[in-house]
Amino acid sequence: MEDISSILKKHDIRPTAMRLLIYQFLKDKDVALALNDIEIAFDNSERTTLYRTIKTFEKNGIVHQIDDGTGVMKYALDEENAGKAALHLHFHCNRCNETVCLTDHKIPHINLPSGYRAEDMNLVLKGLCDKCT
Repeated sequence: MEDISSILKKHDIRPTAMRLLIYQFLKDKDVALALNDIEIAFDNSERTTLYRTIKTFEKNGIVHQIDDGTGVMKYALDEENAGKAALHLHFHCNRCNETVCLTDHKIPHINLPSGYRAEDMNLVLKGLCDKCT
């Protein structure tokens, strides 16, 4: 297993102390997190630093953004840090409000009509998670 510093360097991200901490925090979570969740965990840190770190991670393929329909974007580490997350399903629990990546369940390729060009794809299943059922 690569250390966090090596992973960040591989993605052309300078491994600052804050970036290492945020990466470890995201890695330790089993759920996607809103920026506000990260701000609460790092309450003594500058809000702009946290935002810039997440956006740097997103731009460089460390995290992906999830629109789970709650009106708040959430972020999760990309599986295997492949640089671009394979399209996979997400599950949002209606009771505990957690969103998780279902990385073992890939979104199939969709053939669009001529002249159409997809720029983003998001598939979120909603219901009750295993903790809430």
